[in-house]
Amino acid sequence: MVAAASVVVAVGTVSGLLAATGGEEKHTALPAPEVTTSALQLPLPARPSPRAASPTPSPSPSVTAVKPSVRPSPKPKPPAKKSKAPAAPAARTVSADLYRHPQSQVLDWVRANPGDSRRAVIESRIADQPAAVWFAQYDPGAITGRVRAVTSGAAAAGRVPVLVPYAIPDRDCGGASQGGAPDLAAYDGWIRNFADGLGSGPVIVVLEPDSIALADCLSSGERAARYASLARAGKALRAANPQAKVYFDAGHSGWHSASKMAGALRQADAATSSDGIFTNVSNFHATADEASYARRVLAALGGPSHLGAVIDTSRNGNGAPAPGEWCDPAGRALGRTPTTRTGDARIDAYLWIKLPGESDGCSGSAGEFSAGYAYDLATG
Repeated sequence: MVAAASVVVAVGTVSGLLAATGGEEKHTALPAPEVTTSALQLPLPARPSPRAASPTPSPSPSVTAVKPSVRPSPKPKPPAKKSKAPAAPAARTVSADLYRHPQSQVLDWVRANPGDSRRAVIESRIADQPAAVWFAQYDPGAITGRVRAVTSGAAAAGRVPVLVPYAIPDRDCGGASQGGAPDLAAYDGWIRNFADGLGSGPVIVVLEPDSIALADCLSSGERAARYASLARAGKALRAANPQAKVYFDAGHSGWHSASKMAGALRQADAATSSDGIFTNVSNFHATADEASYARRVLAALGGPSHLGAVIDTSRNGNGAPAPGEWCDPAGRALGRTPTTRTGDARIDAYLWIKLPGESDGCSGSAGEFSAGYAYDLATG
């Protein structure tokens, strides 16, 4: 059974979750965004997913862009007036520093434990780093204000926030992270409301972890409907804020083959509805492996040359653990610090999408910050 790359426990109100105001200044006129750098509902990260059974893919699949054939006219026609060719889509770049949300479980721990011998390491290596903000509740009446509170705080700080909408129907295929919007029509409305909070500054959107890589549990009709909804979501987010960069789910290098993943992304119209793909969310695969995999997926996908990838490097410093080890596995370490300056072609950013130190359910309760686990990651 293929396990999800990012799992969230469906629970109600949980102590320790964030009531962020987005940046250093308060936005009292807006609903307080109940956001967290991992998920609104306590997160369980991914168990490493076995590669789906399929024919062994080529290590470097090449795809030739097939141009539509044109039937030649039997007789020459007078030359028609040439229309101006449409301009190629402009690359949507993000070069500013990433945003560290001012509230998180790790920051709460740092403030509450000034005398702990591990504090300085955890603060400097984890708490001070920018991380993603997840929105995992279906809350159509409040989501615009919650997103706006984060994006306005980031804009005021001159930084780029990383946002994770996580409310697709049938989320996690009914597993531990089940939930989300009641149906795709409701989700379409929720994501439009989400888009209304994006503001006008640079922002990175990691759209629905596992929504494509974990879609095999759905029927073919359900997959097609989900992919169409994701395409609409990508278009809505990018239309609402031309500076938004939206990335679609591509699993990770230990899961599906690049060709299979590209085929699913093609069905979701990723080439025209997104700015690229994301990989390794809540997982441990090495950055070099993920970068190579991402480039293979992009090559197989085709589409505009400016499509790129972002990689979750929050816990992959020592690469993946042994097969079957997924719950706070020992011997892991922080990966590359979050940045949009990768120096690697087609890799747009290294991000901390899963906040290091938040437990998978073994070093502490699922989703709770574990100082011991965080310290091990920071010193691993």
